Amino acid sequence: MTDTPEDNFDLASRQRGIRNTVIILLLIVATVIGLIVHKVTKPRILDQMELRAQDAIVFDTPRRFSDFELIDHHGEPFTREDLQGKWSLLFFGFTQCPDICPLTLLDLSRLMPALPQEIADNTQVILVSLDPARDKPEVLAEYVAAFNKDFIGVTGEFLTLRRFANELNVAFAKVTQGEDYTVDHSGNIVIINPMGDYHGFFKPPFSVEKLQLTYTSVVRGFDH
Repeated sequence: MTDTPEDNFDLASRQRGIRNTVIILLLIVATVIGLIVHKVTKPRILDQMELRAQDAIVFDTPRRFSDFELIDHHGEPFTREDLQGKWSLLFFGFTQCPDICPLTLLDLSRLMPALPQEIADNTQVILVSLDPARDKPEVLAEYVAAFNKDFIGVTGEFLTLRRFANELNVAFAKVTQGEDYTVDHSGNIVIINPMGDYHGFFKPPFSVEKLQLTYTSVVRGFDH
């Protein structure tokens, strides 16, 4: 018995239907696998409790602080507007600091290439000098460039620096040593969000791995 044209059409139609069904099933399987891989490989955002366990303190509500006017290492004005539009990591110290300042800036210089590119591109690192008598702009320029050419050094009037530090919970005091002096100060790294508000801080001791994990979570978890 010979197949009629109608039989051949039905067979071809069934084959197309089976083929389309197989293609749809394969697409569904590929989509499910893709979602699973994305979920597994996507970096997890730490919650506040997990961040705190890693010495990263993030405020429930970022804190606004007063306007100020300081001077950067190029001798240009540095104001609150310079802390807007990107994330800022501030460390308060001074160029003649023997230990914590250079070690922290070294950690921050190693952190930058370890960050996801989009976060690194949207982050600035700033050393705020607590020793304006000795840390003139040209001194800061040479000092911060030794760690990273993009780092910013900031100085200014002592009372302005004092108020700025106080509002960011940074304590410091001048300590006389014979005919010389040093500056005792807090070792936190202050986080300023792109709105220009005090977002939180990292507590020492630091490591590049811990900073990379916590800072990435802070940035990616920011809901503005």
